Amino acid sequence: MPGVEYREMPRSRQTSFCCGAGGARMWMEETLGTRINTNRTAEAVATGADKIAIGCPFCRVMLSDGLAAAQADGAAREEVEVVDIAQMLLAAVRRGQEPEPAPV
Repeated sequence: MPGVEYREMPRSRQTSFCCGAGGARMWMEETLGTRINTNRTAEAVATGADKIAIGCPFCRVMLSDGLAAAQADGAAREEVEVVDIAQMLLAAVRRGQEPEPAPV
């Protein structure tokens, strides 16, 4: 997509790390360590990206929750947001198009 700088998290591709919801950890309370989504969100925020692109509805929930917590703690910038890759593609396609006039 024009104008987008791609940044990958350290754990990706063959060494990828799930947000946790795929393993039903969305409903678990951690008793040791940190929540998986908090860990994964910290990796995403550390890339310095303004948008965390996701392609999974579970990831949207988990990373949005993790991002909200990180922003509340001051660990993430307020302008960072979680967006679906489909939304980013749609915005890129619509960029530069004139809006259709409203029907009269």
